[in-house]
Amino acid sequence: MDLKRELVIPNDGLPFKMFVFEGKNGNYRVTKHWHDTVEIFVVFEGEIDFYINASHYGLSKGRFIIVNSNEVHSIDVPEENFTIVVQIPPEEFERFREGEYMLFCHTSDGYKEQDARFVRLVRQMYTAYAEKRYGYELEVLSDYYRMLYWLVTQYLEKDVDEEQVKKNRRMKKLYQITSYIQEHYREDMTLETVAGIFGFSPTYLSRIFKKYANVNYKAYVQNVRVEYAYKELLNTGYSINKIAENCGFPDGRSFTKAFAARFGITPDKYRREVQKRGRGE
Repeated sequence: MDLKRELVIPNDGLPFKMFVFEGKNGNYRVTKHWHDTVEIFVVFEGEIDFYINASHYGLSKGRFIIVNSNEVHSIDVPEENFTIVVQIPPEEFERFREGEYMLFCHTSDGYKEQDARFVRLVRQMYTAYAEKRYGYELEVLSDYYRMLYWLVTQYLEKDVDEEQVKKNRRMKKLYQITSYIQEHYREDMTLETVAGIFGFSPTYLSRIFKKYANVNYKAYVQNVRVEYAYKELLNTGYSINKIAENCGFPDGRSFTKAFAARFGITPDKYRREVQKRGRGE
């Protein structure tokens, strides 16, 4: 099972990130991941299937979804679509936060006028940003702050239960742990080692991963290593054993086994196929 902690970097000159969803051509899947930003998906053409924790949300034209900070989510996109994504750093909401955790409702409810206005506003923001006419930054920022106003006045949940607050605390801590793993994946990443670094018992750390990230700790570490190994496999001429060594695997055999479990093919065979395609064979 994949689970990634995504790093979100705002657009140049703006306090947020906005872009066309990369799965626009369909036949695309975004595996389970999370980040501390608030993320909004607005569908203008086609359909996408959204999953937040254990809940499924089908989004069609004119609908949108709000993903809260530290919520684990994934996306299935079987068909072509045109979807705009807006990612807002948590500090943008800091002055409006009254409790420990701000929670926005996930989806638009039916087709209320406020929902239609919200969709039009996002389209207007993106059009101005894409065309980049003189002074477009002011136009985008004007619409952006209108969007924030609607979020905190129309879509903010007033009552957040204690369980949701506790889960957010755990996900923040999990964010710190996974950041450490992604920075030190070449090193000894046993459950006992990492638990000791963060002052946890191995049992407690294991429970955090299973309960709040829905993934086994060992599987998460292995997937991080496979991701980095995949990049080296495509972008370097290193041997399988050298890639395994670079990415924290004990040997080439263990790397091959992990890669095959993830992609259904051995790394050396995958590299040969990519090279053949590059030569047009």
